[in-house]
Amino acid sequence: MTEENEWMIQQLQQIFDQTDDYYQRTLIKAAQDIIEEQEKRMDQMEGEMEGTIWSPRKWSE
Repeated sequence: MTEENEWMIQQLQQIFDQTDDYYQRTLIKAAQDIIEEQEKRMDQMEGEMEGTIWSPRKWSE
């Protein structure tokens, strides 16, 4: 995970720990989940791009 995403998740966690409001906690948790999902998808796309670049089938195109 990138430093920026780790920092955002940590900041959101601090706010999450300080509030008792259900709606704020739900929103914060959703934001954390979105950040983690985006990170995962970016890693998957990078792997897919790298696999495509190194595919011998693609070299002749």
